[in-house]
Amino acid sequence: MTMQLAKLKVVTVTLNPALDLTGHLHTLTKGAVNQVQHCVLAPAGKGVNVAKVLAELGAEVTATGFLGIENEAAFCQLFERIKVTDRFIRVQGATRINVKLVEASSQVSDINFPGVSVTAAAIAEFETMLFNLSLDHDVFVIAGSLPIGVTPEQCAHWIAQLQQAGKKVFFDSSNAALTAGIAVQPWLIKPNDEELLHWAKGGPLADQSLAEIAEQLSSTGIANVVVSLGAEGVMWLNKEGWLQAQPPTMDVVSTVGAGDTLVAGMCWGHLNNWDKKQTLSFATALSALAVTQVGVGVKDLNEVITLSERITICE
Repeated sequence: MTMQLAKLKVVTVTLNPALDLTGHLHTLTKGAVNQVQHCVLAPAGKGVNVAKVLAELGAEVTATGFLGIENEAAFCQLFERIKVTDRFIRVQGATRINVKLVEASSQVSDINFPGVSVTAAAIAEFETMLFNLSLDHDVFVIAGSLPIGVTPEQCAHWIAQLQQAGKKVFFDSSNAALTAGIAVQPWLIKPNDEELLHWAKGGPLADQSLAEIAEQLSSTGIANVVVSLGAEGVMWLNKEGWLQAQPPTMDVVSTVGAGDTLVAGMCWGHLNNWDKKQTLSFATALSALAVTQVGVGVKDLNEVITLSERITICE
């Protein structure tokens, strides 16, 4: 597998970033005092995680969204260290801290807080920033939840505007934001199996299989439907049909950020114009290795390439 040496441009959008406080403990007991063995506090949010992985792979990344001014230092330090261009709109308040508790069994319990409140003025400033970035960028990754003040409809409107301008939008969200985003047909969506089934719940597709739900979404005009299945791998449907990737069994340390890493891998394959099998095997390997470490990032590219050759791909 040859790697792209030239800088490839991409914009990541994190509307509701977070400082992730990840604690590791043997077993989480609800309603009791739990002793954490070790913990890490790191800048995160889905789009920030994608930006970190893409930057470490070699992309030229610009990151935007909304960032609280009271605790921006850790984000600024990260962006400077990994050479990501910071175009976040600063807003009053502190960016949220999300708690992730990882048990020895690798089960993760997430406690996610709502985040900062975004004003109409900040939204207008963000829209101007997004328009300016669209003048010289063709690939956008919009990932994560929405902060207070941003509606699912506004997020969908931004996706639609970018798509109408000929941009390719990778979209990874959940709940109402996912529903609104699906309606405007992003170029790629990446729900996990639970998110996809939750989206279909109560509707005409409620009794359908994951594959049938994905096929229905594809028929609406979504070019790429990527479904992450955890240890079972990844399903990907586009105009070329289905491909499914199965990684070997990994020694799981933490699943935090594995889905974001998969999105980054899919985006990297697109930026490099790789074929479908090469893209899927690389992205699956990247995501599989992510669960063997604490924190998001590419520790050893050669290890990713080696593992990608062990990914089972079937149609």
